[in-house]
Amino acid sequence: MTGWAGQVVYSVSTSLDGFIAGPGGDMSWLAPHLGDGAPGLDDFAASVGAMLVGRRTFGGDDPNKGTDAEGAFGGTWSGPVVVLTHDPPATAVDDVTFVSDLGTALAAARAAAGTGCVNVLGADVARQLLVAGELNEVVTVVVPVLLGDGTRLFGVQGGHEVALEQLDVATAPHASTLRYRVRRPAGP
Repeated sequence: MTGWAGQVVYSVSTSLDGFIAGPGGDMSWLAPHLGDGAPGLDDFAASVGAMLVGRRTFGGDDPNKGTDAEGAFGGTWSGPVVVLTHDPPATAVDDVTFVSDLGTALAAARAAAGTGCVNVLGADVARQLLVAGELNEVVTVVVPVLLGDGTRLFGVQGGHEVALEQLDVATAPHASTLRYRVRRPAGP
């Protein structure tokens, strides 16, 4: 998996039935499946220049909390984070910028990423970027578990189809990583 520079990429782990978090945003379901890492994502993690994260994701569960693997990509990534929120915390957080609108947040994340890619975390932020025509790729780690309920990978009231083009697949017994380009409708 190569070619990430300058891209805006939604990366996410999902259960086989399409949930990225369990009920109430619970991420503990993922911890037993993270031991061997996600197949094919080492070069992606190395190419991330900045993260654009939703507020619920920023303040949510880390399945590795309290361990050496706490943080993005099992604790192997550190760098600038831009959080899209209308409710920033009262005190500053190191290497984190809080922004209230999507355009400003994306511009800040792109500037912070430099020659790297912007990694998007959070289903709602990814949905907003799709609607705005700003999301380039979706990288999904499919974990062999069924959650039955929780936060959907992608959900829009009334439905909304988004065409994707498969770029790569990496498999391992504990997970499969799927990489897709977001296809834009042909212009007039």
